[in-house]
Amino acid sequence: MADFHQSGVVTTLHRLRPGGLGRLERELEEYSRTLPIGLVLPALYSEFKTPAMRGIVEELASVHYLHEIVVSLDRANFAEYLHACSFFRDLPVPVTVMWNDGQRMLDLFASLDDHGLSAGPRGKGRSCWMAYGYLLARGQCGMVAIHDCDILNYSRELLARLCYPVANQSLGIDFCKGYYARTGAKMYGRVTRLFMTPLIRAMETMAPGVPFLPFLDSFRYPLAGEFAMKIDLARVNRVPGDWGLEVGVLAEVYRNSSPARTCQVDLADNYEHKHQDLCADDPKCGLRKMACDIAKSLFRTLAAEGVVFSSVQFQALQARYTRLAEDMINSYRADAMLNGLEFDRNAEEEAIGTFVKSLGQAAEEFRSNLLELPAIPNWNRVRDRLPGFFAQLLDALSRDMELASMPLYGQLARTSQSFAHA
Repeated sequence: MADFHQSGVVTTLHRLRPGGLGRLERELEEYSRTLPIGLVLPALYSEFKTPAMRGIVEELASVHYLHEIVVSLDRANFAEYLHACSFFRDLPVPVTVMWNDGQRMLDLFASLDDHGLSAGPRGKGRSCWMAYGYLLARGQCGMVAIHDCDILNYSRELLARLCYPVANQSLGIDFCKGYYARTGAKMYGRVTRLFMTPLIRAMETMAPGVPFLPFLDSFRYPLAGEFAMKIDLARVNRVPGDWGLEVGVLAEVYRNSSPARTCQVDLADNYEHKHQDLCADDPKCGLRKMACDIAKSLFRTLAAEGVVFSSVQFQALQARYTRLAEDMINSYRADAMLNGLEFDRNAEEEAIGTFVKSLGQAAEEFRSNLLELPAIPNWNRVRDRLPGFFAQLLDALSRDMELASMPLYGQLARTSQSFAHA
């Protein structure tokens, strides 16, 4: 059973009693009448070949409180797009599959580039941002929830717990972040455990009095990809286009809402999804690149708060981070031994060594381009500059979905689906 301790400046909602899914879903059906709920699923086509996606769709088939679902699909050709559309045909709510590689969407991305409003490179940030735009253009949802599509042990209880704090308007919550344990035979979550948490605490000792840092340190799993928010936050938040997405989202929530209207919720006893490679020798992939992007996102946010970084301070930060991260290994080792988990101290130390390289690279890239603005513009800015963009987006998706529903292409989708399962 979870504890009920509140720490930090963000309200924590625990798992104090097992079960309760039926009650949550009944209440969500009631709340959704006045605050319709949209679900965004950022997905790569490769995920449609996995047990995780099939399990997610099977669970969503029993969810009746959603108003609509938007699947923002990347890396798919036409046949694969048709297959993705067919995947959701039996769900009880309308599903729109946004084909980001289709010509109509590519034309919209090009239009944004031409007007200085780039949506950035392909990635989760761009996928989520464009899905928000579609829901805003439709104007029918009062809140939106987001979760990844690689969750191997997905349960619809996860979605209900994620939506409930925002959907229940009497709680006064604008933004809800999910958290969970990531363990199997051993502890996972290396970037959170061994990089982000000690880095935030190292920064707190070097930049005391910056309120964003204790806000960020209040989250038990700040890199979780699951969150829900009022639709107005989706309108005004900028979205980072790199691996700094989750940190950037929290920075925008801190800027546009308040800690008093923010919470985190325990979503599951455990959470299993795909694991990224460390890529210790390649700064352009895996956890090494992820840590670099996260650090740059933190540096940009703190710079906007008035924190000044010098080369000497960056060197001191690396030393302070390394000490705190190494000290945390002892804590995780004790936790693992008590719970009978495997623990490879050498692997943990190798990860820290890789993250030190990421931190140095992030500092160098940040100082060489202090005015870098990788965040995608918010939707208010897009509508001011391109008043007709929402209508163009609705038209593009309507035409793509209409094409996917034609009988001839329906047969192609079934053929593609049979091939995918072969």
